[in-house]
Amino acid sequence: MINKIAPSVEAALAGLKDGSTVLIGGFGTAGIPNELIDGLIAQGAKDLTVVNNNAGNGDMGLAALLKAGRVRKIICSFPRQVDSHVFDALYRSGKLELELVPQGNLAERIRAAGAGIGAFFSPTGYGTELAQGKEVRVINGKPYVLEMPIHGDLALIKAEAGDRWGNLVYRKAARNFGPVMATAARKTVATVHEIVELGALNPEHIVTPGIYVSQVVRIERQATQAGGFKKAA
Repeated sequence: MINKIAPSVEAALAGLKDGSTVLIGGFGTAGIPNELIDGLIAQGAKDLTVVNNNAGNGDMGLAALLKAGRVRKIICSFPRQVDSHVFDALYRSGKLELELVPQGNLAERIRAAGAGIGAFFSPTGYGTELAQGKEVRVINGKPYVLEMPIHGDLALIKAEAGDRWGNLVYRKAARNFGPVMATAARKTVATVHEIVELGALNPEHIVTPGIYVSQVVRIERQATQAGGFKKAA
């Protein structure tokens, strides 16, 4: 019987090795798998390459992983914002390597890894520092830059609900990079707020099929200060 439900975050992340490439879903604070990032910090793997749209906010989540000194390199499209002080300090001190990638190229490089595409040409970045050292080809009179896929050893994503086969649905903007990252990693771990019976998810609503998911961990919703519950985006 296929059952991908993990008993804990700790169990789901066991075995990650130093030097791994970890794809972490999220766009700003939307869809960040904070519980999995906290588990990654506790797990202890270091010298990581992390792929995310951003480089952390405040002192929580991805910023906490950076602050713990576990990340050697970050690949992202928008590293700096008002509260990115952890990234700023590490980068300026030379303790963190940055590969800046235009957002569309970032998504496509991850998608290419999942689709088995060896490389692709994109016009984005031509004529800028981002194209230095890369092959350039003129196609139909227009210059393109060769971009390589981004493969992950592990993908950490946040979904809304799933079943024991690993089929996932997302909540609104929390979907963002999760679906493409799930396809591009050797192992994908997803958190969900609800685990449903097989067949309960409408097949037309399933965004990430279970074939791309290794383990699913159920997490509680965070309580608001008013005592209610919020659906974390």
